[in-house]
Amino acid sequence: MATDRKPAERTLEAELFGRDVTFDYSESWIAYSVVLLRVAMGWIFLQAGLEKWTANGIDGIQDQPLTGGFSAAGYLNNALHPDNPAQDLFAEMAGATWVDPLVVWGQILIGVALIVGILVRWSAFWGALMMLLFWLSHLQGGILAGLPVEHGWVVDETVVYVLLLFGLAAIGAGRIFGLDAKLEQSEIVQNNAWLRFLMG
Repeated sequence: MATDRKPAERTLEAELFGRDVTFDYSESWIAYSVVLLRVAMGWIFLQAGLEKWTANGIDGIQDQPLTGGFSAAGYLNNALHPDNPAQDLFAEMAGATWVDPLVVWGQILIGVALIVGILVRWSAFWGALMMLLFWLSHLQGGILAGLPVEHGWVVDETVVYVLLLFGLAAIGAGRIFGLDAKLEQSEIVQNNAWLRFLMG
């Protein structure tokens, strides 16, 4: 039977919340969108990490090569809202020596991984976890207060980043113009199927 549908168009049929959903979509535009979203999210992380690492200039980097002089202690000790339900957790983290390098290099490595499309699911998981901790630090009250954040309730930009990272991991964004596509063809991945859970 003849059809007017272009070769790059597909029909998605799924069930969401108990309802059937059907719509046509362009494979090419989806692919472009996924790549652009992945690179944009990667750039956000990479830029944030590099800004922290270079915050005190070259002298800061020479003095503290792991963090460039960045410290989260000031924010964790002084900038949290007095009604933040996780204040005690963040007070403990403020004194931990592992927090600063983990934030700086976590952001840099997540950013690079997303930009080049390597270990995208693994990177997206850690990026989402970091964003959830940032969200928790933005809370200005607990559940009984409606989980208020600075400019509203529940949702701020960190929640949006979590959802975008979830989508990139679910789609397997590293397989589109990313190194994950090549890694999945390697012998080590072929012989260790569990590694595919980190890629995509």
